[in-house]
Amino acid sequence: MAVPAALIPPSSLVQPCPISTSSSASSASSSSCSATAASSSSPSATSASPSQSATQNLFRTDLISTNTSSIPLAGKPVYSTPSPVENTPQNNECRMVELRGAKVASFTVEGQELICLPQAFDLFLKHLVGGLHTVYTKLKRLEITPVVCNVEQVRILRGLGAIQPGVNRCKLISRKDFETLYNDCTNA
Repeated sequence: MAVPAALIPPSSLVQPCPISTSSSASSASSSSCSATAASSSSPSATSASPSQSATQNLFRTDLISTNTSSIPLAGKPVYSTPSPVENTPQNNECRMVELRGAKVASFTVEGQELICLPQAFDLFLKHLVGGLHTVYTKLKRLEITPVVCNVEQVRILRGLGAIQPGVNRCKLISRKDFETLYNDCTNA
């Protein structure tokens, strides 16, 4: 149960340490900060002296990174979005193919037939899963990476009615990966 702030004794509240910008004041304030923090458990300690608060600055220059290299900082995750399919006439040639008794838009990219994932979702998976976001989560779990459409492919798919008129991005998936996804959706 939460205790209202008015009922907490003042001895349990810890005052923030003063921050300064100069290195000499920084070492002086850090030693006074540790003394303040140590004495804050006693009821007589309340806050820093007026002379300390006059020199106090809320901006710490020691936290500013001077790392100007393009190497990412350690511990930070690096996210990358796969690049779209190359915009070539061969990759942008769309065909309607038969998939499980329905016609689905497909492109041949690097010799592999890839079908329109949102259209396949709309035709076969919509009644099985919560939404397209769930499908992308399943794909990640199944370690299937769909291929990102280029701008021309998206325009073609909108023109065919395979995706909604306002949609500006789309992904493609191979038949084999779609069958793996379909089996996961029907058996899970």
